[in-house]
Amino acid sequence: MTTIAIVGNGPPQLLPDLIEWKDSIDYWIGADRGAFILLQHNLPLNYAVGDFDSMACGEKSQVKSYAAQLREYPPEKDETDLELALNKAFLLQPEKIILFGVTGGRLDHEFINTQLLYLIVQKGIKGVIIDRQNKIELTLPGKHSITYDVAYPVVSFLPFTAEVENLTLSNFYYPLEGQRVSWGSSLCISNKLISKKGTFSFTRGIVLLIKSKEAL
Repeated sequence: MTTIAIVGNGPPQLLPDLIEWKDSIDYWIGADRGAFILLQHNLPLNYAVGDFDSMACGEKSQVKSYAAQLREYPPEKDETDLELALNKAFLLQPEKIILFGVTGGRLDHEFINTQLLYLIVQKGIKGVIIDRQNKIELTLPGKHSITYDVAYPVVSFLPFTAEVENLTLSNFYYPLEGQRVSWGSSLCISNKLISKKGTFSFTRGIVLLIKSKEAL
């Protein structure tokens, strides 16, 4: 499975330990200051993209020297730096895209970054947002397997569409059978698996799957 990681410009205190992912990633993309973050961690920077307006001149020069490939855009553009990075990732046709450094900070950025998961899943690619406290994934109708994650043990299911039909949860502390869940419902918040593996399924709508852990 080809896996691409994109690192954005989110608050550094929310980043997981990127070094732990070094052997799991085939291609690293830095979006704007995310490119400098990869440089700081001595991780590969296969492609840097963005307007780089969040970096000082010296940092930008370092990124230009460090990156295998770099494309700079003007600040006045239709796409965010993260969407430009995604467009590059799509050209490489990976099976999985992981987004780091895309939560926290400005809420408008965090919300649109979460919505970008929809672009990923629509292309048949597995997309995941990972920060120090959460893993976020968008899922389409069908039956899905889920594995217990000791690092992110709390599991929540949020409707990404106005309604989700026939949501069923198996092997969970709070099981569910054929439930309709709508925007504003907290029914599926803070659940946990009761074994190493479980399943969830639904027939209509889109579900945001969030695995979390409590803040330290």
